Amino acid sequence: MVEVNFGHRRPSRVVALRRIDELADMRQDWIGAGVTYARLERCRWPGLSEAARTVGSPQIRNVGTIGGNIGTASPAGDALPFLAAVDATIVTRSVGGSRELRWDEFFTGVKRTALLPDELIVGVKLPPEIPERQGFSKIGTRSAMVIAIASVCVARFTDGRTRVALGSVAPTVTRARRAEEMISEERSPSEGALDEFQRLVSEEASPITDHRATARYRRHGVGVIARRTLERLL
Repeated sequence: MVEVNFGHRRPSRVVALRRIDELADMRQDWIGAGVTYARLERCRWPGLSEAARTVGSPQIRNVGTIGGNIGTASPAGDALPFLAAVDATIVTRSVGGSRELRWDEFFTGVKRTALLPDELIVGVKLPPEIPERQGFSKIGTRSAMVIAIASVCVARFTDGRTRVALGSVAPTVTRARRAEEMISEERSPSEGALDEFQRLVSEEASPITDHRATARYRRHGVGVIARRTLERLL
């Protein structure tokens, strides 16, 4: 809709999907593409419910869906770090059948995906094993209704295995793999371990400078909020 309002996109047809009940289904291992942010605010996954609460205004959260966030594929999409942190799979369907693409196969670049012209995003399939503790944080120029300058979802199993997904600091949502590996070996991280974790997260970011923030600020900021989110989970 932003692109339509600015005249960058002129669709010849618009297909309304809101009354397709199957797209609004949500259960333990599945989130339909038509599930709204308002519903996600009350979902069972803390990392996703926290992210949903930061999206726009109540009016936007009542209409906007996770499928829209996936299809737009903005690096700043608030729901996307959660999907990356839990290794979710995007499910699509067309007349020719269905496909299942892992999140890092689906998102191919800034606002670019592997979605084919005749495909519809049906929903998100979640793996059977999801980290018990999850948290989401983002930095913006104000406290509400803001596009993320940097965002993070941290998810940690009780045995210490940790996943860290970063948003708005690379062409697509990404994982801080070195930081994950390092902190996963720390059952009770010391201050020194948390310092190293923050440093690695910042190093693994590859942000740009734009009208919202400099690359330097984004790189520093994403490390700070990753550390704070992990400390909250600990």
